[in-house]
Amino acid sequence: MQMEICTWPDEVLAAKAKAIDEVTPELEKLIEDMIETMYESDGVGLAAPQVGESIRLICVDQTGPKIRGELRVLINPEIVECDGEVDSEEGCLSCPELTVKVTRRERVVVKALDEKGKEVCIDAKGLLAIILQHEIDHLDGVTLADKAGRLKQAMYRKKALKWKK
Repeated sequence: MQMEICTWPDEVLAAKAKAIDEVTPELEKLIEDMIETMYESDGVGLAAPQVGESIRLICVDQTGPKIRGELRVLINPEIVECDGEVDSEEGCLSCPELTVKVTRRERVVVKALDEKGKEVCIDAKGLLAIILQHEIDHLDGVTLADKAGRLKQAMYRKKALKWKK
């Protein structure tokens, strides 16, 4: 079932998400719904806070909504190593019509559990590294709007608050 995406400045997006203790049938259903929502919204990543759930869960697929070839579900993802820097022009499903140039790490190593609760380790470069950092930011209460300069953020806030009315 496609879920509604929370948009900035929704409070759930600013909170630090809680760790997940176990894979339950409810979590499995949430994962299924998040994957559908990500693809149907033309996204390459989605974090649980973006659908109103303040838990440490993300799904990513750098092949995007069209190919759907590299889906990864990550529970309690954590960046354990990183190096290099790269500038990235990013958009976000929770910040419609906003693009921000963000400096990210060029390479990240992420440890997490998969949807079955099995440990995984991803050594990512390029687009996948950027997507992982973007989604993990959501778990820490950081959105793309937070990464915008003060003026751009103020202008976007005005626009976003108009949409909420």
